[in-house]
This record gives sequence, C-alpha cells and structure tokens, in this order.
Amino acid sequence: MSAELPSVLDRLAAAGGVRFNFAAALPPVPSDSRFETLTARRPILEAALAAEAAETPGLTLRRGVTVTGLVTQGDRVAGVRLGDGDKLLADLVVDCGGRRSALPSWLEAAGLPAPAEERDDAGFVYYMRHFQGERPEVRGPLLQYHDSLSILTLPGDNNTWAVGFVTSTRDKPLRALRDPAVWSAVLAQYPIAAPWDSGTPLTGVEVMGGLVDRWRRVTTPGVVAVGDAACCTNPSVGRGATMGLLHAQLLRDVLRAGLPASFTDHTAAEIEPWYRATVWFDRHRIAEVDADVNGIPYEPDDPDWFGARALYAAAAAGDAEATRAQIATASMLTLTPEVKVPDKGIRYPLPGPTRPELLATVDAAA
Repeated sequence: MSAELPSVLDRLAAAGGVRFNFAAALPPVPSDSRFETLTARRPILEAALAAEAAETPGLTLRRGVTVTGLVTQGDRVAGVRLGDGDKLLADLVVDCGGRRSALPSWLEAAGLPAPAEERDDAGFVYYMRHFQGERPEVRGPLLQYHDSLSILTLPGDNNTWAVGFVTSTRDKPLRALRDPAVWSAVLAQYPIAAPWDSGTPLTGVEVMGGLVDRWRRVTTPGVVAVGDAACCTNPSVGRGATMGLLHAQLLRDVLRAGLPASFTDHTAAEIEPWYRATVWFDRHRIAEVDADVNGIPYEPDDPDWFGARALYAAAAAGDAEATRAQIATASMLTLTPEVKVPDKGIRYPLPGPTRPELLATVDAAA
C-alpha cells in the first residue's frame, strides 16, 4: 500500500491507526524498516479505502445496490443483473465478493460452468474479545503457539485491541471458553498474553468457526475472481488482506498489458504458492493441536514442519536472526525462510500450562 496507495495509509493514520514495527524489540539494523506497518481494525481500514475510492476519478460507487445474477452473451459473462431489475454491461466483471461470494451459483444459474474448487475445513474455532484502554506492550509474537491451543493478539487503532484463543473444533472441553469468566481465568495462565485481558471490554466472547481453506479457478470468459472470492485461508496467520491486495495488483498489471486471459495462469504462478504454503501450515498445526488434545506426540514425516517449528522456537527464545526470518515469512515478504536453525525438539517455548493444567483451570472457573 505504501507503493500503490500511500494516501490510504495517510487516511488510516489520521483515523487513529497505530504505526508498529515487528522488529522493534531487536537491536536495530537498516533492513528492519521493511517490517514497519500500520495497524487498525477492519472497519477503520475499510472506511479509509472507501473514502479513497469515492475520490478516485473514473470510479463510480453505487451503495445499497444488490447484484442478483449475471448477464451472459453466449458462453461468456457480459455484465451483472441488479436487484431493481436493471443491468450493468461490462467488458469484464470482477468478483470481489469475499469468501461468501455467490459467483458459483450465479454461473450455474446462467448455464455456465461453475469454478473448479478445492475446499477443506480448516478445523479451527476462535474465541475472541475486544478491549479499549491503554494498549498492552507487545512482548512476544502476535500469534503464540501452546499445548493444544494458540493465542492471537491484535493491536488496533485508537487504543483498541483484540485477543483470543484458537482451538480445534473437536476440543469439547475448551468450548467453555465461551464464558468470559472461564476465558479470563485461562488467559491468566499465559504470562506473555495475560496483560491483554485489561482495559474496558468492548465485547463478550465472540466465537468464530466454520472456516475453510478454499481455492477457486474461474475459467469462464468475461469474469474473474479476486482475493477471498478466489482463494481464502484460515485467518490466524493474517495473510488474507495481503493476498487480496497482491491479487488485485496482479489483475491491474495483466489488464494494462492487454492480456486478461493470462490472469488465471498468473494467479497460479504468483498467488497460489502463498495459498499452498498457508494450507500446508494449517494442516500441520490443526493435526498437532488435535494430537495434543488426545495426549499423543505429533511426529509427521515432513522435515519442513520441524524446520518451521525450530525457527519459531528460536525466534521465541530471542534469537535476532531467527526472529527476523520468522517475521519476514509471517509478513509475506518471503515465501522461504531466510535462515535455518537446528531443531532442538522444543515444541512450545513460551510459558504456559500443560494440557492437564489447562483443563484444571477450565474446570475450576466453569
């Protein structure tokens, strides 16, 4: 965005967005500037983008207008049908309808082939709370891995933040985290994350499940899908917005080159590797969490998984080189880790309870 939409970042900062550098706790080096970011809640970011769009010459926004289907011409899409009966004709329809996009059903209703789709239940459920007040100090990775669960901490704009647990949908005892008292009692057992349960609660415990990893390949002429409408992943690693922006930039570039038919191939070459890497990690992590729940070791026949876990453990222990490599991968600056570290067999380097201790805390607070 700093290269393509810098004025949006200016709007975001003016609206209370917080500048943040993931490498701030490390001895500084010049390359750390690549880790600078601006953090805000989604409504604030979307408001900044909407304001920019409203002032962009040649772009017309029509709010409160429902798209109900497609206009076709032979075997191609030629526009969209609106809820008021009107039609909008176009050389190209761009579906930015998100992970709940209706494009497949619209194509089928028009007698055109639906996109080829890969779909897999991610297997995670989130128990999140939002707060406002004096934002806690970031003392560790924003996504923290522990025995049988993960903890997600998200700094926001205007002295707000979110924190929550990421568990397996199959972990029945931890469904008690829906209760704010249980939620707080459990978070208190994790020293690095515990300070995030402070300030004024803006919500109770919000539960989010039913998440899927999905890849769609749209081949019908006249229509393309961008961002989550084309590929969506488990949100804990925070790649969805970046993948969407990169995908939109890619579409812009192929249209400028006059090669719209090449968009599918370019998507496969430039976006799909990130999707595959994210799904790879999700599948390993949910299998590891489920193994923790069942009290058995998780030992897959995949050396890359142990390499990823070793890098995380070294970063959590304060190794500066490993930390920078971990941040670069998490921030989508590089697909392949910049360094490798020896696997010392440390699965969960951050302080926190064992599974029996976790369940005892849940039982005591319920």
